[in-house]
This record gives sequence, C-alpha cells and structure tokens, in this order.
Amino acid sequence: MLAGLLFLIPAMFFVVGVFRDRRRLSNAVWLGIALVMALLLLAEAGRDNPVLSLPLFLAFVLAVLGLLLLPLALLANGLVMVRREGRSLGNLLSLLAGLALLGEMVYFVWGISQPNDWIRGSAIGLFLVSAYIAFLFVSLLLYSVIYGRTGRRHGFDGIVVLGAGLIGDQVPRLLANRLDRAMRLYHRDREAGRSPVIVVSGGQGSDEQVSEAFAMSEYLLERGVPDDDIVLEDQATTTEENLRYSKALLAERGLNGRVVAVTNNYHVFRTAVLSRKQGLRLQVIGAPTAWYFVPSAFLREFVALLVRNPVVHGLACALLMAGGLALTQIG
Repeated sequence: MLAGLLFLIPAMFFVVGVFRDRRRLSNAVWLGIALVMALLLLAEAGRDNPVLSLPLFLAFVLAVLGLLLLPLALLANGLVMVRREGRSLGNLLSLLAGLALLGEMVYFVWGISQPNDWIRGSAIGLFLVSAYIAFLFVSLLLYSVIYGRTGRRHGFDGIVVLGAGLIGDQVPRLLANRLDRAMRLYHRDREAGRSPVIVVSGGQGSDEQVSEAFAMSEYLLERGVPDDDIVLEDQATTTEENLRYSKALLAERGLNGRVVAVTNNYHVFRTAVLSRKQGLRLQVIGAPTAWYFVPSAFLREFVALLVRNPVVHGLACALLMAGGLALTQIG
C-alpha cells in the first residue's frame, strides 16, 4: 500500500499541476519523482518475477551504457559547436559539461578504491550530486518535450515572435525558423476566418545594423504578410521584456484574447515559466533548431532555470530522499 502511494502521490501532483497550469516548473519535478518511484517499484517487484526482471535488467544495462557514452557525446557535440558557431561561453557548454562528467567518473572510480575515508567520501558525495543534477536535467528535458508537443495550435489573436541575434542586418537560420513557424500559425488562422497580428520583438544589439524587430518585419513582408498585420516591438533586450512589451502592444490594440509566443524548441519551457511569473496568459510554441545546437542550448536553459528557481530543486531533493528512505524500509 505504502509503495503504491510513493508513486501515486507525485503522479497526482503532476496531473493536478498540469491541469491548473502547464507552465509550472514544479510539474517537471513531480514528473521526474513519479518516474523514479515507478522504476524503483518495478525493480522491487521484478526481484522475484522473471517476466519483469529481464526487461528491467536490459533497461539498466542500456542506462549504464548511455551514462558512459554521454560524456563522449557531449565532447563531440562541443567540438561541432565550436567549429560551426565560434568559441563563446554558451557554445562551449556541452564541451565543458562533457569534460566535467568525464572527470567526475574518473575521480569516482579512483576515489572509491582509496583507503582514505575522506577521499572515498568525497568521491561518493560528488557522484550523488551529479546523479541529482542528472535527475533534474532529465526531468526538465522530458517535461519540456511534453509541453512543446501539447496545447493549442490555432485560434490566436496575437502571435509574438521572440527575437534572436542578427548577422549584420540579416535574419539567420535560427531566427528564420521562428518566423516561418509564426507564418504557418498566421496563415492557418487566416484560413479559419480569424485576423491575428504578428508581433516581432527584439531591440538592436551593439553589433547589429538594425533592430531585430525591423529585420524580422522585412523578412515577413518579403514573404507576403501584410504590413497592417505586423507590429514592431523594438525595445526588448531580454526574453522577459520580449513578452511584457509585446503583450502591452497587443493590449493597446484591444487584443486581449489568446496569445502565443514563438521561439525555438529548446527555449519553449523557460519562456513559458517566465510568462507565468509575469502573470501573462499565453502559450509558447517551438520552432525547429539545428541538431548540433540543441545540447548546448538546452544546457544553457537548464542552468538559467535552476539559478532562478532554487526552491524547486530543493523540494525535489527532499522528496527524493524521503521516497528513497521509505522504499528502503519497505524492502
């Protein structure tokens, strides 16, 4: 009975949280905890059940292989990012993460074999911290995918396209993907008899010849979007400002109905969390991103979410410890 509650309680909080507001960061944590508890319960049930034990063993082997190969995959991705995008800190994240994981694994294997209690303890402690961070990362990744693939896809009064960097005065592929997705939403609603407007949001950076909003509007005009259906917001320099200023412009036009923000898929959930914190009622939809760009980009999103939401990952740690202790007692 207690074992079932360890899964049902976080699962119930997850379902209720999603029903109340899909943009809650805690939804990702409850999802992760429910999955961990489900796996632990299956492992417990599979000890004396060959039907369950073999699939669980194979899943465990695959998980271990994935864990061992992950640092190498991150290192390879980091090299691709540096070669294609340059050596900025953001582009180096997957390379640095790969080096950190590889170093942690080497230290753990070496440390637990040492006679010194302090070295063994530090190796085990570092492993536990890494496992906890991995739990949060996977939880956020899974929920980001769920959020990005669910929700309304039509019936909007306003479509806000979040800006990204320009190359001089030209729209790069990353930003073009956002604009192309916004145009698909726009044309779908126009065909259904609605009259949405597209808000292009982004100020001018120090290395840009024009504002992002201006370059984005030119891109849309060249592809047949009427000038009357394009609203420029050319002051924002952050995602928070993109959302707040764009919603204010829509309100000035009397458009207080359904609004969707379009960004790249790796940025969807953090944008949704930020919109909720600002009290803005809108949905976020993602546009495709080049495969090699996603790992570093999502790592950057993950760090930003954790830094700004320390209470959530503290809650996750406490709940996982409590659940683990309870399962130990059951076993």
